[in-house]
Amino acid sequence: MKIYIMTDMEGVAGVLDAENWCQPPERGGTGRYYELGREFLTREVNACIDGLCRAGADDILVSDGHGAGGIQPALLDRRAKLLRGWPNGWPFELDESFDAVVFIGQHAKAGSIRAHLAHTQSFRYLDHSINGLSIGEFGQFVLCAGELGVPCIFGSGDEAFCQEAMALVPDIVTVSVKQGLRQDSGAELTTAEYARHNLGAIHLHPDIARAAICERARAALARFREAGPGYGLVKLEPPYERVTILRPEEKGQPKRIDRASHPSSVIALLNLPYHYEPLEE
Repeated sequence: MKIYIMTDMEGVAGVLDAENWCQPPERGGTGRYYELGREFLTREVNACIDGLCRAGADDILVSDGHGAGGIQPALLDRRAKLLRGWPNGWPFELDESFDAVVFIGQHAKAGSIRAHLAHTQSFRYLDHSINGLSIGEFGQFVLCAGELGVPCIFGSGDEAFCQEAMALVPDIVTVSVKQGLRQDSGAELTTAEYARHNLGAIHLHPDIARAAICERARAALARFREAGPGYGLVKLEPPYERVTILRPEEKGQPKRIDRASHPSSVIALLNLPYHYEPLEE
């Protein structure tokens, strides 16, 4: 079976914050633990690959979906191939030849309660929706996969992500590797304030997280192989409207909004340019 693994770094056990763990200096972070964060992500991906192979996967593509790069190629399980760079935009080289999609290191969408490092694309986003459905990076990719007829069957990340994933894709199998502690959404915060909003979390030990990922990924693929048509697929009815709202960069500035539409394709919609204007409230 041919499996596509979408990866990110913020939803990995032991990755404690964005500034020190997820961003090197050239991307605005300190980079203090960036290489260790990449190692932690790659080892979670390897655990997933092992579980998938135990359940019959024989062709695995790992997509490095973290903005600054998150996979250490030399540590990656040799049974997988690595994808980095997407010249065609969404859906990042996913096509109908894949049997299923899984997610490793995923975080919840912007504004999620009890989430860790929650955001959508960046900490600037206040909300992003398609046809009124509020979604994050996970949801956008799920809708792309649904348009292509490729089911989404497994995901790991923080507890808020797992709840978000199961609400959108009832068939999906998840593993929670940490739990955020903030009780509010941070809806009125500026971008800089929100970037530091969701730092508190309780983490599993990385070894425990990896063992759970391996076992649940194996179970997810085994379950999928026994499932009927439509398993793991999410589709919205066309036409499609995208609404994106950005936070203010400074106190006193207005929020900004973009609207775009497409008559027939979520993938085409997500690849349309953004044109923001002040949001009148």
